[in-house]
Amino acid sequence: MSDAAPRHADGKCRCGWCGTDPLYVAYHDTDWGTPERDSRALYEKLVLDGFQAGLAWITILRKREGFRAAFRGFEPDVVAKFGEPDVERLLGDPGIVRSRAKIAGAVKSARAYLAMRDRGEDFSDYLWGFVDGAPVVNRWTERAQVPVSTPISEALSKDLKRRGFTFCGPVIVYAFMQAVGMVDDHMAECWRKGEA
Repeated sequence: MSDAAPRHADGKCRCGWCGTDPLYVAYHDTDWGTPERDSRALYEKLVLDGFQAGLAWITILRKREGFRAAFRGFEPDVVAKFGEPDVERLLGDPGIVRSRAKIAGAVKSARAYLAMRDRGEDFSDYLWGFVDGAPVVNRWTERAQVPVSTPISEALSKDLKRRGFTFCGPVIVYAFMQAVGMVDDHMAECWRKGEA
């Protein structure tokens, strides 16, 4: 039971990836894998997963509040209007990951989000449509069984890119799908399995 074992005195089995860092454990216990249906929150999470590319998720998690402040609550209407002065402001902000390409990607993705909305497409409905509106529930017993991408994440990635979103390759998209509960990849013995 190396991938999902009791980690604390509470005796709960958890997915092994969260370790014992209190911030990571809290994220696992309250956030990761919980179905998210709010379009703005889904945009935020997609952008944060894009910022994670090449980094550990704990790095982004520790800076999440800094990101939220820097990106004005991840309101797509606001981020879509960011210009060069905003990019320079963000590049000087130690509370976020300072990558010009990723910052520009967040702005471009906000514009793609608004273009969808202007066409009458709801971002949440669009995303959840790739899993027929309900989480895909897997029954993994070992972390090695969990794929890094799937045909669904590949299809969603391709369509997001076609629509103008960036930093949304199939691996990033699969991590996003896990995080927002489109896929339930909690280990079979994890106390959160099926909780969401």
